[in-house]
Amino acid sequence: MPNQARVVLIGPPASGKTKVGKQLAKKLGCEFVDTDAVIVAGHGPITDLFATYGEQHFRDVEREVVAHALTHDAVVSLGGGAVVTEATRKALGDYRVVLLSISEDAVKHRVADSPKRPLLAGGIDAWKALVESRREWYNECADLTVDVSHRAPEDVAAEIIKWLGGGKSE
Repeated sequence: MPNQARVVLIGPPASGKTKVGKQLAKKLGCEFVDTDAVIVAGHGPITDLFATYGEQHFRDVEREVVAHALTHDAVVSLGGGAVVTEATRKALGDYRVVLLSISEDAVKHRVADSPKRPLLAGGIDAWKALVESRREWYNECADLTVDVSHRAPEDVAAEIIKWLGGGKSE
């Protein structure tokens, strides 16, 4: 599938999309694109974007970055809130999308003090509210849901590879 994402990872903040995505790209022998990292590289810290311009501006930037990332022969990891944008949800209909879900117990230590995650200032309670508010969109976009709670990124990547039908032989 040249010039098109091989698989897209979505899910709540701190669900391990970047770690799993890197493992997956390595196993598939392709590039890894983390849209949050692309945004930070081009526009500065996400917290600064939120503070200076607001969430809507950030979502507009994110939508453009996601649209561009989907044109790469890559594993693409989206920010936890990318699915709130209708244009992004529609675009994902053309791709194989994996939702990484994680339990509250498994994620609570990751979101305790998240200065890099502006929407999680309230810790685990903010995380739970955020996940619940996006649940319908996550489910709408996902072709496969994988629970990553207390699992190694390598094991999650192997499960996704199996679902995709194989990967690069090693």
